[in-house]
Amino acid sequence: MRRTSTDVNASDPPPEPATPPRTGRRDRWADHREQRRQELIGAAVQALLRHGPTVDMDQVAATAGVSKPVLYRYFADKAQLWLAVSEVVAARVVDAVAPAVERVREERALVEATIDAYLSIIESEPTLYRFLLHEAGHPGIQQVVAGTSRQVATGLARVIGDRLRALGLDAGPAEPWAYGLVGFVQAVGDWWATHGQPIRRAALTDYLTTLLWSGIEGVRRGADLPPELTRAHERIEW
Repeated sequence: MRRTSTDVNASDPPPEPATPPRTGRRDRWADHREQRRQELIGAAVQALLRHGPTVDMDQVAATAGVSKPVLYRYFADKAQLWLAVSEVVAARVVDAVAPAVERVREERALVEATIDAYLSIIESEPTLYRFLLHEAGHPGIQQVVAGTSRQVATGLARVIGDRLRALGLDAGPAEPWAYGLVGFVQAVGDWWATHGQPIRRAALTDYLTTLLWSGIEGVRRGADLPPELTRAHERIEW
């Protein structure tokens, strides 16, 4: 039976309004707003570099050359702006570490390259890294940092798993190794950053690589391998 307007129950919710069609003018305005938003995020990053992790909205506005009310047109509050900045910093970490993971195909060198790439971010941009530590209590920023760690660990696990399989070893440890390595290096990196980098980056990379590699090499040596494969592994230069 066809339902007419007189059959509609008074308690029924009103129909959803139709989504207005996108127009060239609307698209241009949205693009302009997003571009302006990115410019303000860039200004916030510059303000951080200039004033340190305790930078305030007045300093961000001054760096951007706008008033504070303009900032609040694009960001509901300081927390929302800092969340956007944390996403930029996290992307820089991934951009630095991911290529190091992908291009290395030897296990010890893989560990070393990953550690060095991570520490290089702290060394080259200590203020931005300290900002992440300073704002770590913000739930949104916690999620960004955790997501970055997962992204790096997932890529590392894939490469480690491929190398283990190529050597005839069980790839099961690849994922816990990767997550353990990322968590361990992140914790040491936090210590290194908060203490003013008391150890040279090259030395710290070597210390961490030696420590982590000992565990990985121990698992390899303890694997139950056929004698002929064991002899082949012993001929590999590690």
